[in-house]
Amino acid sequence: MKYKGQKGNMTIGPLMIDLEGEVLTDEEKELIKHPLVGGIIFFARNYSSPEQITELVKSIHDNTSNTIITCVDQEGGRVQRFKDGFTLLPPLRPLGKIYDASNAEGMAIAKAMGWLMASEVISVGVDFSFAPVLDLDYEKSEVIGDRAFHSDGNAVSQIARAYIQGMEEAGMASVGKHFPGHGAVVADSHLELPVDDRSISEIMDKDMIPFQELIAINALQGIMPAHVVYSHQDSKPAGFSKTWLQQILRNRLNFRGAIFSDDLNMAAAGMAGSFVERANLALEAGCDMVLVCNNREGAVEVIEQLAWQQSEESAQRLMKMKTQAKQTRQDLMETEKWKIAVAACEQLSNDFQS
Repeated sequence: MKYKGQKGNMTIGPLMIDLEGEVLTDEEKELIKHPLVGGIIFFARNYSSPEQITELVKSIHDNTSNTIITCVDQEGGRVQRFKDGFTLLPPLRPLGKIYDASNAEGMAIAKAMGWLMASEVISVGVDFSFAPVLDLDYEKSEVIGDRAFHSDGNAVSQIARAYIQGMEEAGMASVGKHFPGHGAVVADSHLELPVDDRSISEIMDKDMIPFQELIAINALQGIMPAHVVYSHQDSKPAGFSKTWLQQILRNRLNFRGAIFSDDLNMAAAGMAGSFVERANLALEAGCDMVLVCNNREGAVEVIEQLAWQQSEESAQRLMKMKTQAKQTRQDLMETEKWKIAVAACEQLSNDFQS
């Protein structure tokens, strides 16, 4: 297949895909030229060293004239794709424990961790990490668990605000996930379709607090909705629901940033039909960009069959996800701020493991 790039195009296509390995294949060099492809997400299989991933990012931009945003899940703990040569980050939950002992200390360390994560990711040319997790830890969801800062919405809001401030200082946009909250369901949306039967008032009074408060102060540039059905509000998962994405997120909460679907290859997304049907439903519901990962056939299906014209407003929201920071990794590692943050991170990891 041969696709033409859009020379000089300042829009961003609505599809984010993944790559097979540490270098672009011939097929991938063609796929990223397609005007629908506007994003690349990296996994552990795409990474071996800071030098390698820097070269891969450069290769992506060199092989297409399309505007491409690049990203990774670099939360820490169980969810950290770049490891060798990067600081090993603890999960987020220990920050909540420090916050309980001292609000000020918890927020200070959260800010340092947000800056450290973001500055290291940006230093290899990647635009952003899907972070932070804003779900509450109800001790029900194994897929969330210690990825969450805290069980209390107000605490999550405060800790996340500090974490995002650190990200912003590094030059990275933030993406809050998983709207309106994944922590109260047992089922893993990677494997099945979770259903949350709580009332909308309970969700608004608890899980939605971090989203509401951070949106109100314009702290979030992006949001990722959950592949969870909230049965008292809609029969569709939030990421496919106009009620959640347009009526509540856009209109009631006045969110003006980019909305990213969760991976459309996840089992919970299967209720929407074929991959192109999933992409259509998510985009029609209000997503600006849809992710199709770990399923090349599905990604190609969307590329070849999706008929979608990205609006200028949507493209502008996605453009704001690109980082403008240019600090090299070597320059970063020579700063006193990086050394202090790494030491704080190592102490936090040691405390968490002991």
